[in-house]
Amino acid sequence: MTKIVNHWIGGKTVEGASGTYGPVTDPATGAVTTKVAFASVEEVDAAVAAAKDAFATWGQSSLAQRTTILFRFRALLDAHRDEIAELITAEHGKVHSDALGEVARGLEIVDLACGINVQLKGELSTQVASRVDVSSIRQPLGVVAGITPFNFPAMVPMWMFPVAIATGNTFVLKPSEKDPSAAIKIAELLAEAGLPDGVFNVVHGDKVAVDRLLEHPDVKAVSFVGSTPIARYIHTTASAAGKRVQALGGAKNHMLVLPDADLDAAADAAVSAAYGSAGERCMAISAVVAVGAIGDTLVEKIRERAEKIKIGPGNDPASEMGPLITKAHRDKVASYVSGAAAEGAEVVLDGSAYRYEGAGFEDGHWIGISLLDKVPTSAKAYQDEIFGPVLCVLRVDTYEEGVALINASPFGNGTAIFTRDGGAARRFQLEIEAGMVGVNVPIPVPVGYHSFGGWKDSLFGDHHIYGNDGTHFYTRGKVVTTRWPDPADAPAGVDLGFPRNH
Repeated sequence: MTKIVNHWIGGKTVEGASGTYGPVTDPATGAVTTKVAFASVEEVDAAVAAAKDAFATWGQSSLAQRTTILFRFRALLDAHRDEIAELITAEHGKVHSDALGEVARGLEIVDLACGINVQLKGELSTQVASRVDVSSIRQPLGVVAGITPFNFPAMVPMWMFPVAIATGNTFVLKPSEKDPSAAIKIAELLAEAGLPDGVFNVVHGDKVAVDRLLEHPDVKAVSFVGSTPIARYIHTTASAAGKRVQALGGAKNHMLVLPDADLDAAADAAVSAAYGSAGERCMAISAVVAVGAIGDTLVEKIRERAEKIKIGPGNDPASEMGPLITKAHRDKVASYVSGAAAEGAEVVLDGSAYRYEGAGFEDGHWIGISLLDKVPTSAKAYQDEIFGPVLCVLRVDTYEEGVALINASPFGNGTAIFTRDGGAARRFQLEIEAGMVGVNVPIPVPVGYHSFGGWKDSLFGDHHIYGNDGTHFYTRGKVVTTRWPDPADAPAGVDLGFPRNH
């Protein structure tokens, strides 16, 4: 019997009423295992109404109440991390250890939210004028929405809702329709932790649901993570409707390897960052820029390591990389490899024809490891965000040429440099045009108390996600100027001039 994933509205499961469902496949077998209900406009409206009703009390609740619930949620999330990881593997395809890592990174933001009282402290200036004090406070926005991608169905929502809820907002999540079960499990754990009904809601769907959230007058802010074209659309549409928007887009992350680098460490890092999670992450390294004469040696070291990666079902402990999310995405990724030679690249490893051998897995969305060398910047494999296990290597003669190549990219999400030279690393930090930089760290995803976000076509909106930027995004500032008369003062009388400040 096919499992059905329904909505979560007002603290309970709500069966889909639109009559429209989307298929959810097991990427390892290609079989449809689940149907997910797609929300109509009316169902989205019901979720927003539940969130608006809940905000009337949640927005006035104490910080102690909010953080107490989040502490309980954190304990439940920790206790159920294996179960959530299994749901992720079943619908996304990533290996179990990778899914567990995703939950662990999400827990970091829950930790941040549990201590949000530090970020919400106001400011006070006393005696700015005679008996006048000025204070600054931050208050919640109201109903906020999150629209999240398939590649991290637990972690990316947790980049958003813990901070939003901790700061007093209520939340409507529209997760990816490709792997929706983790979001519902999280909703159930929040309810078990004692979160009041309506504070957290989940609606599934496609463009109908997304567009209604973007235009709904009661939604005050929208957070998004996904591809650049959709991020641009989200930002334009929601901003036009008067909403605050943070929309994180795509990436083409580069790793610059200088001649003095530890090439074994650089090769290990390149393989881990390019092929981990089958390359389906916005912080994957997809382009290695080799400086000088080290290119041949570095490519050979990458090849040696990449050939040893074990590809198989995500629930097999021996597997290091699983299948891709859908057959259509698998075929698109493979097309970049099959067309690379004609565009001037040297195909060192071609994984496009890989198939996992095993009964029942014949129709899985399998693809192997691909490595392309001497890739020209005009090639589609370099220009596009592939979102799969394909690594491009580009050759340059100098550090300056490498930085110019990276900065010419329209994306500016993350980048890394591998070197033993502290001066070169410091210069790179300052000269590179990207929002997140790693020095001998291939995937520089910030810890929870620093914010995540890129530059250029990798971010639309002024705020990065989580950290201090997350707190500011989900709150708005208010300044209060106060004068209290001293009991000994005589009445001042009416004065139509400017207030006296001294």
